[in-house]
Amino acid sequence: MTAKPPEPKGVQDLIDRIRNEGVKQAREEAERIVREAEHKAAKLLADAKEEARQLQEETHQEIEAERAAAIEALKLSARDTVLHLESQVFAAFERFVQRLVTKATCDECFIRSLVLVLAGHAAEEFIHDKDIQIHISEAILTGKSDDKLRESGKQTILSLSSDMLREGVELVPADDVQGGARVRLVEDQLEIDLSDKAVSRLLSERLLPRFRAILEGIE
Repeated sequence: MTAKPPEPKGVQDLIDRIRNEGVKQAREEAERIVREAEHKAAKLLADAKEEARQLQEETHQEIEAERAAAIEALKLSARDTVLHLESQVFAAFERFVQRLVTKATCDECFIRSLVLVLAGHAAEEFIHDKDIQIHISEAILTGKSDDKLRESGKQTILSLSSDMLREGVELVPADDVQGGARVRLVEDQLEIDLSDKAVSRLLSERLLPRFRAILEGIE
């Protein structure tokens, strides 16, 4: 068996160089792939961390917004409750004043004195010879199915004799007047309201500010 002749040195060097360069290129390519993979992995990790941070921040902002909205809703609810209670208290106070005034101005003696003042000296001094109507409670003038009230009203009317009321003065029953009286100048279409509602409204306007101040602790 004959031995294989040795390859020329130049050919061997070429083969070695090709092999070495191939290995080198393969190693470099592998290193490049690893670097790119590491870079992509790092970027993915950074993106994930940033997304998690943004999500956490958005969640925190939403929680804070909901918390602020809940607090504001509670404040509004508390304010509305206080305002509602205040309105109820003030309305009750006005009704209380109305009851007191109505009770006082429904007294027959009071109405008699008021009518005499309106139809007497005050009419002569301020209204002069103009025709006037004095509106008083229909219940007092007519009795309105109340025998006791009808009798007391009758006595009140009888006490206002014709010589006590000047000519041109007319007593008119009014269903919207419970107490006091309302004077109407017929020709001038002018009214002077001294009814229970007008007096109680005036008193409420004067008393409510101080009543409010007392409730709020200012006084």
